[in-house]
Amino acid sequence: MKILVTEKIAKCGIELLRKDFEVDERTDLTPQALLECIGEYDALIVRSATKVNAEVIERGVNLRVIGRAGTGVDNIDVETATRKGIIVVNTPESNNVSTAEHTIALMLALARNIPQAYTTLKSGKWIRSKFKGVELYSKTVVILGLGRIGSNVATRLKALGMNVMGYDPYITDERFERLGVKRLNSIEEVMKVADFITIHLPKTDETVGIIGEKELAMAKPNLRIINCARGGLVDEEALYNALKSGRIAGAAIDVFEKEPKEMPGGADFSHKLLELENVIYTPHLGASTEEAQENVGLEIAKQVSEALKGNIVNAVNLHGLHVRNIHALSPFLKLAEIMGRLYYRAEKLPVQKVEIIYSGDIAKQETKIITLSYLSGLLEPIIEERVNFVNVEMLIKDRGIEVIESIRSEVDHYTNLITVKVTNSKKQVTFAGTVFGKDEIRIVNFGGYEVDFEPTPYMLVIQNYDRPGVIGKIGTILGNENVNIETMRVSQNRKEGKALMVLNVDQEVSPQALKQIEMLDNVLRVSFIKL
Repeated sequence: MKILVTEKIAKCGIELLRKDFEVDERTDLTPQALLECIGEYDALIVRSATKVNAEVIERGVNLRVIGRAGTGVDNIDVETATRKGIIVVNTPESNNVSTAEHTIALMLALARNIPQAYTTLKSGKWIRSKFKGVELYSKTVVILGLGRIGSNVATRLKALGMNVMGYDPYITDERFERLGVKRLNSIEEVMKVADFITIHLPKTDETVGIIGEKELAMAKPNLRIINCARGGLVDEEALYNALKSGRIAGAAIDVFEKEPKEMPGGADFSHKLLELENVIYTPHLGASTEEAQENVGLEIAKQVSEALKGNIVNAVNLHGLHVRNIHALSPFLKLAEIMGRLYYRAEKLPVQKVEIIYSGDIAKQETKIITLSYLSGLLEPIIEERVNFVNVEMLIKDRGIEVIESIRSEVDHYTNLITVKVTNSKKQVTFAGTVFGKDEIRIVNFGGYEVDFEPTPYMLVIQNYDRPGVIGKIGTILGNENVNIETMRVSQNRKEGKALMVLNVDQEVSPQALKQIEMLDNVLRVSFIKL
Protein backbone atom coordinates (compact mmCIF):
# COMPACT_ATOMS: atom_id res chain seq x y z
CA MET A 1 0.00 0.00 0.00
CA LYS A 2 1.14 3.55 -0.74
CA ILE A 3 0.94 6.60 1.55
CA LEU A 4 1.33 10.21 0.40
CA VAL A 5 2.60 12.79 2.91
CA THR A 6 2.15 16.34 1.61
CA GLU A 7 3.44 18.31 4.62
CA LYS A 8 6.32 17.81 7.00
CA ILE A 9 5.76 15.48 9.95
CA ALA A 10 8.25 14.14 12.47
CA LYS A 11 10.87 11.72 11.14
CA CYS A 12 9.85 9.06 13.69
CA GLY A 13 6.36 8.97 12.14
CA ILE A 14 7.73 8.45 8.63
CA GLU A 15 10.02 5.68 9.87
CA LEU A 16 7.12 3.89 11.55
CA LEU A 17 5.06 3.98 8.36
CA ARG A 18 7.92 2.72 6.19
CA LYS A 19 8.08 -0.50 8.21
CA ASP A 20 4.89 -1.68 6.50
CA PHE A 21 4.10 0.68 3.64
CA GLU A 22 5.58 2.61 0.73
CA VAL A 23 5.74 6.29 1.72
CA ASP A 24 6.15 9.28 -0.61
CA GLU A 25 7.01 12.65 1.00
CA ARG A 26 6.00 15.31 -1.51
CA THR A 27 5.77 18.61 0.35
CA ASP A 28 5.95 20.80 -2.78
CA LEU A 29 2.76 19.62 -4.49
CA THR A 30 0.49 22.24 -6.03
CA PRO A 31 -3.28 21.67 -5.76
CA GLN A 32 -3.33 20.57 -9.41
CA ALA A 33 -0.41 18.18 -8.91
CA LEU A 34 -2.20 16.64 -5.92
CA LEU A 35 -5.28 16.04 -8.04
CA GLU A 36 -3.18 14.37 -10.70
CA CYS A 37 -1.39 11.94 -8.39
CA ILE A 38 -3.80 11.20 -5.54
CA GLY A 39 -5.36 8.26 -7.38
CA GLU A 40 -2.17 6.24 -6.80
CA TYR A 41 -2.41 6.29 -3.00
CA ASP A 42 -4.22 4.32 -0.30
CA ALA A 43 -3.66 6.97 2.40
CA LEU A 44 -3.01 10.71 2.56
CA ILE A 45 -1.39 12.54 5.47
CA VAL A 46 -1.66 16.34 5.70
CA ARG A 47 -1.36 19.15 8.22
CA SER A 48 -3.36 22.37 7.78
CA ALA A 49 -2.13 23.81 4.47
CA THR A 50 -3.25 21.00 2.12
CA LYS A 51 -6.91 21.35 1.18
CA VAL A 52 -8.50 17.92 0.91
CA ASN A 53 -11.70 18.99 -0.80
CA ALA A 54 -14.40 16.93 -2.49
CA GLU A 55 -12.54 16.93 -5.82
CA VAL A 56 -9.38 15.52 -4.23
CA ILE A 57 -11.41 12.85 -2.46
CA GLU A 58 -13.30 11.92 -5.63
CA ARG A 59 -10.00 11.60 -7.53
CA GLY A 60 -8.57 9.45 -4.72
CA VAL A 61 -10.15 6.27 -6.03
CA ASN A 62 -7.92 4.07 -3.85
CA LEU A 63 -8.04 6.23 -0.71
CA ARG A 64 -8.90 4.36 2.46
CA VAL A 65 -7.54 6.78 5.06
CA ILE A 66 -6.95 10.53 5.38
CA GLY A 67 -4.80 11.58 8.34
CA ARG A 68 -4.59 15.10 9.74
CA ALA A 69 -1.43 15.66 11.79
CA GLY A 70 -3.11 18.03 14.25
CA THR A 71 -6.42 18.65 15.97
CA GLY A 72 -8.82 20.35 13.55
CA VAL A 73 -10.05 18.88 10.27
CA ASP A 74 -11.40 22.08 8.72
CA ASN A 75 -9.25 21.54 5.63
CA ILE A 76 -10.76 18.09 4.99
CA ASP A 77 -14.21 17.49 3.49
CA VAL A 78 -15.21 14.95 6.12
CA GLU A 79 -18.74 14.54 4.77
CA THR A 80 -17.49 13.52 1.34
CA ALA A 81 -14.87 11.25 2.89
CA THR A 82 -17.55 9.57 5.00
CA ARG A 83 -19.79 9.06 2.03
CA LYS A 84 -16.90 7.46 0.14
CA GLY A 85 -16.11 5.13 3.03
CA ILE A 86 -12.77 6.81 3.81
CA ILE A 87 -11.58 6.88 7.41
CA VAL A 88 -10.51 10.31 8.67
CA VAL A 89 -8.18 10.40 11.66
CA ASN A 90 -6.47 13.20 13.59
CA THR A 91 -4.42 13.74 16.77
CA PRO A 92 -6.51 15.71 19.30
CA GLU A 93 -4.47 14.84 22.40
CA SER A 94 -0.90 15.23 21.20
CA ASN A 95 -0.49 18.89 22.20
CA ASN A 96 -2.20 18.88 25.63
CA VAL A 97 0.97 19.35 27.68
CA SER A 98 2.48 21.90 25.28
CA THR A 99 -0.62 24.09 25.35
CA ALA A 100 -0.90 23.83 29.13
CA GLU A 101 2.75 24.83 29.56
CA HIS A 102 2.38 27.73 27.12
CA THR A 103 -0.55 28.95 29.20
CA ILE A 104 1.63 28.93 32.33
CA ALA A 105 4.46 30.66 30.47
CA LEU A 106 2.16 33.45 29.32
CA MET A 107 0.64 33.83 32.78
CA LEU A 108 4.07 34.25 34.39
CA ALA A 109 5.28 36.57 31.63
CA LEU A 110 2.15 38.68 32.00
CA ALA A 111 2.39 38.84 35.79
CA ARG A 112 6.05 39.96 35.67
CA ASN A 113 5.99 42.13 32.50
CA ILE A 114 8.80 40.03 31.03
CA PRO A 115 8.33 40.86 27.31
CA GLN A 116 8.05 44.58 27.99
CA ALA A 117 11.10 44.58 30.26
CA TYR A 118 13.10 42.58 27.72
CA THR A 119 12.23 44.98 24.89
CA THR A 120 13.20 48.00 27.00
CA LEU A 121 16.54 46.52 28.06
CA LYS A 122 17.22 45.33 24.51
CA SER A 123 16.85 48.93 23.36
CA GLY A 124 19.52 50.02 25.83
CA LYS A 125 17.33 51.35 28.66
CA TRP A 126 17.72 50.06 32.24
CA ILE A 127 14.33 50.62 33.89
CA ARG A 128 13.08 48.70 36.94
CA SER A 129 10.34 50.82 38.49
CA LYS A 130 8.11 50.70 35.43
CA PHE A 131 7.87 46.90 35.44
CA LYS A 132 6.81 46.02 38.97
CA GLY A 133 4.86 42.76 38.72
CA VAL A 134 2.57 40.62 40.85
CA GLU A 135 2.99 37.15 42.34
CA LEU A 136 0.85 34.20 41.30
CA TYR A 137 1.05 32.73 44.81
CA SER A 138 -2.32 32.93 46.66
CA LYS A 139 -4.02 34.69 43.74
CA THR A 140 -7.38 33.39 42.53
CA VAL A 141 -7.28 31.90 39.05
CA VAL A 142 -10.43 30.71 37.30
CA ILE A 143 -10.08 28.14 34.53
CA LEU A 144 -12.85 28.29 31.94
CA GLY A 145 -13.14 24.74 30.62
CA LEU A 146 -11.85 21.72 32.53
CA GLY A 147 -11.27 19.33 29.65
CA ARG A 148 -7.90 17.70 29.02
CA ILE A 149 -5.89 20.93 28.65
CA GLY A 150 -7.77 22.83 31.37
CA SER A 151 -7.19 19.95 33.79
CA ASN A 152 -3.47 19.98 33.01
CA VAL A 153 -3.37 23.72 33.69
CA ALA A 154 -5.24 23.26 37.00
CA THR A 155 -2.69 20.73 38.26
CA ARG A 156 0.23 23.02 37.43
CA LEU A 157 -1.32 26.15 38.92
CA LYS A 158 -2.14 24.35 42.17
CA ALA A 159 1.56 23.51 42.42
CA LEU A 160 2.29 27.26 42.19
CA GLY A 161 0.13 27.86 45.25
CA MET A 162 -2.72 29.56 43.45
CA ASN A 163 -6.34 29.44 44.60
CA VAL A 164 -7.73 27.44 41.66
CA MET A 165 -11.40 27.67 40.69
CA GLY A 166 -13.19 26.54 37.55
CA TYR A 167 -16.23 27.11 35.38
CA ASP A 168 -17.50 24.32 33.14
CA PRO A 169 -21.23 23.58 33.15
CA TYR A 170 -20.69 20.24 31.42
CA ILE A 171 -18.27 18.72 33.94
CA THR A 172 -19.59 16.85 36.98
CA ASP A 173 -19.02 17.87 40.61
CA GLU A 174 -17.04 14.66 41.13
CA ARG A 175 -14.48 15.68 38.51
CA PHE A 176 -14.08 19.10 40.15
CA GLU A 177 -13.50 17.33 43.45
CA ARG A 178 -10.91 14.96 41.97
CA LEU A 179 -9.00 17.91 40.53
CA GLY A 180 -9.24 19.86 43.78
CA VAL A 181 -10.85 22.79 41.96
CA LYS A 182 -13.67 24.87 43.43
CA ARG A 183 -16.69 25.01 41.14
CA LEU A 184 -18.19 28.33 40.04
CA ASN A 185 -21.65 28.26 38.50
CA SER A 186 -21.82 31.40 36.35
CA ILE A 187 -19.61 33.75 34.36
CA GLU A 188 -20.85 36.58 36.59
CA GLU A 189 -19.41 34.76 39.60
CA VAL A 190 -16.16 34.20 37.70
CA MET A 191 -15.70 37.87 36.88
CA LYS A 192 -16.27 39.00 40.46
CA VAL A 193 -13.64 36.75 42.08
CA ALA A 194 -10.88 36.21 39.49
CA ASP A 195 -7.42 37.75 39.63
CA PHE A 196 -6.51 35.64 36.58
CA ILE A 197 -8.72 33.91 34.02
CA THR A 198 -7.35 31.30 31.63
CA ILE A 199 -9.59 29.99 28.85
CA HIS A 200 -9.69 26.39 27.60
CA LEU A 201 -13.15 26.11 26.08
CA PRO A 202 -14.16 24.75 22.66
CA LYS A 203 -15.40 27.32 20.18
CA THR A 204 -19.16 26.86 19.89
CA ASP A 205 -22.19 29.11 19.46
CA GLU A 206 -22.51 29.09 23.25
CA THR A 207 -18.89 30.05 24.01
CA VAL A 208 -18.14 32.66 21.33
CA GLY A 209 -17.87 36.02 23.13
CA ILE A 210 -18.33 34.36 26.52
CA ILE A 211 -16.32 37.26 27.94
CA GLY A 212 -17.63 40.51 26.51
CA GLU A 213 -18.35 44.08 27.51
CA LYS A 214 -20.93 43.16 30.17
CA GLU A 215 -18.65 40.59 31.78
CA LEU A 216 -15.57 42.83 31.74
CA ALA A 217 -17.58 45.57 33.46
CA MET A 218 -17.97 43.22 36.45
CA ALA A 219 -14.27 42.36 36.66
CA LYS A 220 -11.80 43.25 39.39
CA PRO A 221 -9.39 45.99 38.23
CA ASN A 222 -6.41 43.68 38.75
CA LEU A 223 -7.83 40.98 36.41
CA ARG A 224 -5.47 39.45 33.87
CA ILE A 225 -6.84 37.19 31.07
CA ILE A 226 -4.93 34.47 29.22
CA ASN A 227 -6.34 32.89 26.04
CA CYS A 228 -4.54 29.93 24.46
CA ALA A 229 -7.75 28.26 23.25
CA ARG A 230 -9.55 29.87 20.30
CA GLY A 231 -9.84 33.38 18.97
CA GLY A 232 -13.28 34.91 19.47
CA LEU A 233 -13.99 33.43 22.89
CA VAL A 234 -13.15 36.86 24.28
CA ASP A 235 -14.78 39.80 22.48
CA GLU A 236 -11.67 41.50 21.11
CA GLU A 237 -13.24 44.97 20.85
CA ALA A 238 -14.52 44.81 24.44
CA LEU A 239 -11.15 43.50 25.62
CA TYR A 240 -9.32 46.34 23.85
CA ASN A 241 -11.55 48.95 25.47
CA ALA A 242 -11.19 47.41 28.94
CA LEU A 243 -7.40 47.23 28.64
CA LYS A 244 -6.97 50.70 27.17
CA SER A 245 -9.13 52.33 29.84
CA GLY A 246 -7.39 50.44 32.65
CA ARG A 247 -10.63 48.67 33.54
CA ILE A 248 -8.59 45.45 33.82
CA ALA A 249 -4.85 45.02 34.32
CA GLY A 250 -3.68 42.95 31.37
CA ALA A 251 -4.05 40.12 28.90
CA ALA A 252 -1.92 37.47 27.22
CA ILE A 253 -3.16 36.39 23.81
CA ASP A 254 -1.98 33.41 21.75
CA VAL A 255 -5.00 33.21 19.44
CA PHE A 256 -6.92 35.80 17.45
CA GLU A 257 -10.32 35.71 15.81
CA LYS A 258 -8.75 36.26 12.38
CA GLU A 259 -5.27 34.85 11.84
CA PRO A 260 -3.22 34.92 8.62
CA LYS A 261 -1.83 31.82 6.97
CA GLU A 262 1.90 31.72 7.57
CA MET A 263 4.03 32.31 4.49
CA PRO A 264 7.77 31.79 3.93
CA GLY A 265 9.39 34.64 5.81
CA GLY A 266 6.21 35.30 7.78
CA ALA A 267 2.84 36.90 7.06
CA ASP A 268 1.77 40.50 7.68
CA PHE A 269 -0.44 40.93 10.74
CA SER A 270 -1.98 43.96 12.39
CA HIS A 271 -4.47 44.28 15.22
CA LYS A 272 -5.46 47.12 17.52
CA LEU A 273 -4.57 45.02 20.57
CA LEU A 274 -0.94 45.21 19.45
CA GLU A 275 -1.00 48.94 20.28
CA LEU A 276 -1.38 48.32 24.02
CA GLU A 277 1.48 47.98 26.48
CA ASN A 278 -0.48 45.90 29.00
CA VAL A 279 -0.98 43.04 26.55
CA ILE A 280 1.51 40.35 25.52
CA TYR A 281 1.12 38.19 22.42
CA THR A 282 2.37 35.08 20.67
CA PRO A 283 1.43 33.86 17.15
CA HIS A 284 -0.61 30.76 18.02
CA LEU A 285 2.29 28.87 19.60
CA GLY A 286 0.33 26.67 22.01
CA ALA A 287 1.24 23.43 20.23
CA SER A 288 4.58 24.60 18.84
CA THR A 289 7.09 22.48 20.75
CA GLU A 290 9.46 19.81 19.51
CA GLU A 291 7.74 17.25 21.74
CA ALA A 292 4.23 18.12 20.57
CA GLN A 293 5.22 17.98 16.92
CA GLU A 294 6.96 14.65 17.47
CA ASN A 295 3.90 13.33 19.29
CA VAL A 296 1.67 14.52 16.45
CA GLY A 297 3.82 12.86 13.79
CA LEU A 298 4.09 9.58 15.65
CA GLU A 299 0.41 9.47 16.59
CA ILE A 300 -0.87 10.17 13.07
CA ALA A 301 1.47 7.50 11.72
CA LYS A 302 0.07 4.96 14.20
CA GLN A 303 -3.53 5.91 13.38
CA VAL A 304 -3.03 5.65 9.61
CA SER A 305 -1.10 2.39 9.93
CA GLU A 306 -3.77 0.76 12.10
CA ALA A 307 -6.58 1.94 9.84
CA LEU A 308 -4.87 0.56 6.73
CA LYS A 309 -4.49 -2.77 8.54
CA GLY A 310 -8.25 -2.84 9.20
CA ASN A 311 -8.04 -2.26 12.93
CA ILE A 312 -10.29 0.01 15.02
CA VAL A 313 -8.92 3.54 15.21
CA ASN A 314 -9.88 6.86 16.77
CA ALA A 315 -11.69 7.94 13.63
CA VAL A 316 -13.15 11.41 13.17
CA ASN A 317 -16.00 9.93 11.18
CA LEU A 318 -17.87 6.70 11.73
CA HIS A 319 -15.75 4.13 9.94
CA GLY A 320 -13.37 1.61 11.47
CA LEU A 321 -16.12 -0.30 13.30
CA HIS A 322 -17.23 -3.57 11.71
CA VAL A 323 -20.85 -4.27 12.65
CA ARG A 324 -23.00 -7.02 11.19
CA ASN A 325 -26.38 -6.04 9.73
CA ILE A 326 -25.62 -2.30 9.88
CA HIS A 327 -28.45 -1.55 7.42
CA ALA A 328 -31.11 -2.98 9.78
CA LEU A 329 -29.65 -1.02 12.70
CA SER A 330 -29.50 2.28 10.80
CA PRO A 331 -32.86 3.73 11.99
CA PHE A 332 -32.06 2.77 15.59
CA LEU A 333 -28.68 4.50 15.34
CA LYS A 334 -30.45 7.61 14.12
CA LEU A 335 -33.09 7.36 16.87
CA ALA A 336 -30.42 6.93 19.56
CA GLU A 337 -28.39 9.90 18.30
CA ILE A 338 -31.47 12.14 18.28
CA MET A 339 -32.42 11.03 21.80
CA GLY A 340 -28.90 11.88 22.94
CA ARG A 341 -29.08 15.35 21.42
CA LEU A 342 -32.37 16.06 23.18
CA TYR A 343 -30.94 16.12 26.72
CA TYR A 344 -28.80 19.27 26.59
CA ARG A 345 -31.42 20.99 24.50
CA ALA A 346 -33.91 20.46 27.31
CA GLU A 347 -31.64 20.50 30.39
CA LYS A 348 -28.52 22.42 31.48
CA LEU A 349 -27.15 20.42 34.40
CA PRO A 350 -24.18 18.12 33.62
CA VAL A 351 -24.92 14.44 33.29
CA GLN A 352 -23.75 12.10 36.05
CA LYS A 353 -25.22 8.79 34.90
CA VAL A 354 -26.91 7.38 31.80
CA GLU A 355 -28.94 4.17 31.89
CA ILE A 356 -30.00 2.82 28.49
CA ILE A 357 -32.63 0.07 28.46
CA TYR A 358 -33.30 -1.95 25.30
CA SER A 359 -36.67 -3.74 25.18
CA GLY A 360 -38.32 -6.02 22.65
CA ASP A 361 -36.83 -7.02 19.30
CA ILE A 362 -34.00 -4.48 19.46
CA ALA A 363 -32.66 -6.22 22.57
CA LYS A 364 -31.59 -9.12 20.32
CA GLN A 365 -29.38 -6.87 18.16
CA GLU A 366 -25.88 -5.47 18.65
CA THR A 367 -26.88 -2.74 21.09
CA LYS A 368 -23.33 -1.60 21.86
CA ILE A 369 -23.13 0.48 18.69
CA ILE A 370 -26.56 1.98 19.43
CA THR A 371 -25.30 3.02 22.86
CA LEU A 372 -22.28 4.67 21.23
CA SER A 373 -24.63 6.49 18.86
CA TYR A 374 -26.66 7.78 21.83
CA LEU A 375 -23.55 8.94 23.68
CA SER A 376 -22.24 10.66 20.54
CA GLY A 377 -25.49 12.59 20.28
CA LEU A 378 -25.36 13.45 23.98
CA LEU A 379 -21.90 15.05 23.74
CA GLU A 380 -22.24 16.65 20.30
CA PRO A 381 -23.80 19.94 21.52
CA ILE A 382 -21.22 20.57 24.26
CA ILE A 383 -17.75 19.81 22.89
CA GLU A 384 -15.75 21.20 20.01
CA GLU A 385 -14.12 18.11 18.55
CA ARG A 386 -16.13 15.83 16.34
CA VAL A 387 -17.49 12.92 18.38
CA ASN A 388 -17.39 9.43 16.89
CA PHE A 389 -18.03 5.83 17.86
CA VAL A 390 -14.38 5.21 18.66
CA ASN A 391 -13.59 8.18 20.92
CA VAL A 392 -16.96 8.73 22.57
CA GLU A 393 -16.34 6.28 25.42
CA MET A 394 -13.09 8.06 26.26
CA LEU A 395 -14.84 11.44 26.21
CA ILE A 396 -17.64 10.12 28.41
CA LYS A 397 -15.09 8.72 30.86
CA ASP A 398 -13.21 12.05 30.90
CA ARG A 399 -16.40 13.72 32.06
CA GLY A 400 -17.01 11.20 34.82
CA ILE A 401 -20.31 9.97 33.35
CA GLU A 402 -21.41 6.47 34.38
CA VAL A 403 -23.06 4.44 31.61
CA ILE A 404 -25.29 1.42 32.28
CA GLU A 405 -26.76 -0.70 29.49
CA SER A 406 -29.50 -3.25 30.19
CA ILE A 407 -31.67 -5.62 28.16
CA ARG A 408 -35.34 -6.58 28.52
CA SER A 409 -36.80 -9.18 26.20
CA GLU A 410 -40.41 -7.97 26.52
CA VAL A 411 -42.06 -4.57 26.27
CA ASP A 412 -45.66 -3.35 26.51
CA HIS A 413 -47.29 -1.56 23.55
CA TYR A 414 -44.21 -1.51 21.26
CA THR A 415 -42.31 -4.06 19.20
CA ASN A 416 -39.09 -2.34 20.22
CA LEU A 417 -38.26 0.44 22.67
CA ILE A 418 -35.16 2.35 23.72
CA THR A 419 -35.52 4.00 27.13
CA VAL A 420 -32.87 6.34 28.52
CA LYS A 421 -32.74 7.55 32.11
CA VAL A 422 -30.36 10.47 32.55
CA THR A 423 -29.32 11.40 36.07
CA ASN A 424 -27.94 14.84 36.98
CA SER A 425 -27.28 16.42 40.38
CA LYS A 426 -30.95 17.23 40.96
CA LYS A 427 -33.13 14.67 39.21
CA GLN A 428 -33.52 11.81 36.77
CA VAL A 429 -34.85 12.67 33.31
CA THR A 430 -36.43 9.97 31.10
CA PHE A 431 -36.62 9.80 27.32
CA ALA A 432 -37.89 6.91 25.19
CA GLY A 433 -38.18 6.20 21.49
CA THR A 434 -39.19 3.51 19.05
CA VAL A 435 -39.04 2.68 15.35
CA PHE A 436 -42.26 1.76 13.56
CA GLY A 437 -42.01 -0.35 10.42
CA LYS A 438 -38.63 -0.07 8.75
CA ASP A 439 -37.59 3.49 9.58
CA GLU A 440 -40.38 5.59 11.16
CA ILE A 441 -38.73 7.17 14.21
CA ARG A 442 -40.93 8.31 17.10
CA ILE A 443 -40.23 9.84 20.51
CA VAL A 444 -42.74 8.36 22.98
CA ASN A 445 -41.47 9.80 26.26
CA PHE A 446 -39.96 13.25 26.75
CA GLY A 447 -38.80 14.18 30.24
CA GLY A 448 -41.26 11.79 31.86
CA TYR A 449 -44.26 12.87 29.77
CA GLU A 450 -45.85 10.25 27.52
CA VAL A 451 -45.84 11.70 24.02
CA ASP A 452 -45.83 10.52 20.42
CA PHE A 453 -44.06 12.73 17.91
CA GLU A 454 -41.69 12.51 15.01
CA PRO A 455 -38.45 14.43 15.63
CA THR A 456 -38.02 17.11 12.98
CA PRO A 457 -35.34 19.79 12.38
CA TYR A 458 -37.20 22.50 14.38
CA MET A 459 -39.19 21.76 17.52
CA LEU A 460 -40.55 23.82 20.38
CA VAL A 461 -41.05 22.05 23.72
CA ILE A 462 -43.07 23.91 26.34
CA GLN A 463 -43.96 22.84 29.88
CA ASN A 464 -46.90 24.70 31.39
CA TYR A 465 -49.65 24.57 33.95
CA ASP A 466 -52.63 22.90 32.30
CA ARG A 467 -54.91 25.94 32.01
CA PRO A 468 -57.27 27.08 29.25
CA GLY A 469 -55.91 29.62 26.76
CA VAL A 470 -52.19 28.77 26.91
CA ILE A 471 -52.10 27.03 23.53
CA GLY A 472 -53.95 29.88 21.84
CA LYS A 473 -51.58 32.53 23.16
CA ILE A 474 -48.56 30.54 22.02
CA GLY A 475 -50.09 30.08 18.57
CA THR A 476 -50.70 33.83 18.32
CA ILE A 477 -47.06 34.65 19.14
CA LEU A 478 -45.77 32.16 16.58
CA GLY A 479 -48.25 33.39 13.99
CA ASN A 480 -47.07 36.97 14.46
CA GLU A 481 -43.54 35.69 13.77
CA ASN A 482 -44.72 33.88 10.60
CA VAL A 483 -43.72 30.56 12.15
CA ASN A 484 -45.95 27.75 10.91
CA ILE A 485 -46.92 24.95 13.31
CA GLU A 486 -46.74 21.70 11.36
CA THR A 487 -47.88 19.38 14.15
CA MET A 488 -48.64 19.67 17.87
CA ARG A 489 -48.69 17.05 20.60
CA VAL A 490 -49.87 17.71 24.16
CA SER A 491 -49.30 15.38 27.12
CA GLN A 492 -50.98 16.00 30.47
CA ASN A 493 -49.81 15.23 33.99
CA ARG A 494 -53.14 15.46 35.75
CA LYS A 495 -51.67 14.68 39.17
CA GLU A 496 -49.42 17.78 39.06
CA GLY A 497 -51.78 19.85 36.91
CA LYS A 498 -49.07 20.33 34.26
CA ALA A 499 -48.76 19.64 30.55
CA LEU A 500 -46.00 19.23 27.98
CA MET A 501 -46.51 20.67 24.52
CA VAL A 502 -44.34 19.59 21.56
CA LEU A 503 -44.68 21.69 18.43
CA ASN A 504 -43.00 20.77 15.14
CA VAL A 505 -42.43 24.10 13.37
CA ASP A 506 -41.14 24.98 9.92
CA GLN A 507 -38.30 27.35 10.87
CA GLU A 508 -36.21 28.71 13.71
CA VAL A 509 -38.05 30.64 16.42
CA SER A 510 -36.46 33.98 17.27
CA PRO A 511 -35.11 34.69 20.77
CA GLN A 512 -37.67 37.48 21.07
CA ALA A 513 -40.57 35.11 20.39
CA LEU A 514 -39.18 32.54 22.82
CA LYS A 515 -38.95 35.26 25.46
CA GLN A 516 -42.56 36.27 24.84
CA ILE A 517 -43.70 32.67 25.26
CA GLU A 518 -41.59 32.26 28.38
CA MET A 519 -43.23 35.34 29.93
CA LEU A 520 -46.78 34.04 29.42
CA ASP A 521 -48.81 33.20 32.48
CA ASN A 522 -48.73 29.47 33.32
CA VAL A 523 -45.68 28.77 31.11
CA LEU A 524 -42.93 27.07 33.14
CA ARG A 525 -40.20 26.22 30.65
CA VAL A 526 -39.49 26.78 26.97
CA SER A 527 -36.91 24.88 24.92
CA PHE A 528 -36.25 25.38 21.22
CA ILE A 529 -34.68 22.25 19.75
CA LYS A 530 -32.80 22.36 16.47
CA LEU A 531 -31.72 18.94 15.23
